[in-house]
Amino acid sequence: MANDWVRYYSSLVEFMGMALGPDYEIALNDVKHRRIVAIANGHVSGRSVGAPPTSLALQIIAEKSYLAQNWKLNYRGVSEDGKILRCSTFFIKDEYGELVGLFCINFDDSRYRELSEKVFALCHPDDYVDRNISIQQAPLPLTLTDSGEQETFYNSIAAATDDAFRAVMNTTGVSPDRLTQDEKMKIIQLLDKRGIFMLKGATQAVAQRLSCSQATMYRYLSKINRKKRSEG
Repeated sequence: MANDWVRYYSSLVEFMGMALGPDYEIALNDVKHRRIVAIANGHVSGRSVGAPPTSLALQIIAEKSYLAQNWKLNYRGVSEDGKILRCSTFFIKDEYGELVGLFCINFDDSRYRELSEKVFALCHPDDYVDRNISIQQAPLPLTLTDSGEQETFYNSIAAATDDAFRAVMNTTGVSPDRLTQDEKMKIIQLLDKRGIFMLKGATQAVAQRLSCSQATMYRYLSKINRKKRSEG
């Protein structure tokens, strides 16, 4: 299969970006190299070629949830400037069923909601609109965890690592310099579940934040991996 799938889907990215228009971002992720290899209308999420996978993409890869399904539809993402996006991802698999790429469509419908409000304002007095018409973004199902997280887009590995570490630390209520050894282990387990250590340089970055050596980090990760293998 080699790079044939990259060439094929890269052409599809360009085509769909032009066909659907500027409110639709189309992105192709290379799972092996953990980066975007083609993108159209990247202004929607604020990303470009070379950007790392999203928080959801990393979790999909880590959990191998792609084995039980071929796509994930209509979940929420948050753009760089805070806009809520309607997202869908198709899982590109090789002949053995292993994930090689992610073909993602991220739709920003904010312009259409703003236009709807203006149309109603033209048709009705302002007080009628305020009292009877409410244009709100339709709720979308959350697909990451029950904690209410949303897919987050990153334009650098540093941003992805910082965001994941901050989110996990927020669950502890303890500053990194006050963590016990067991607490550090738990933090690393949670980050591993998010797939953050698949990103180049993430292990070193987390080691610095936890004030431990890389050798210690690798011992923690080795223990976590042995436990995962024993559990099956």
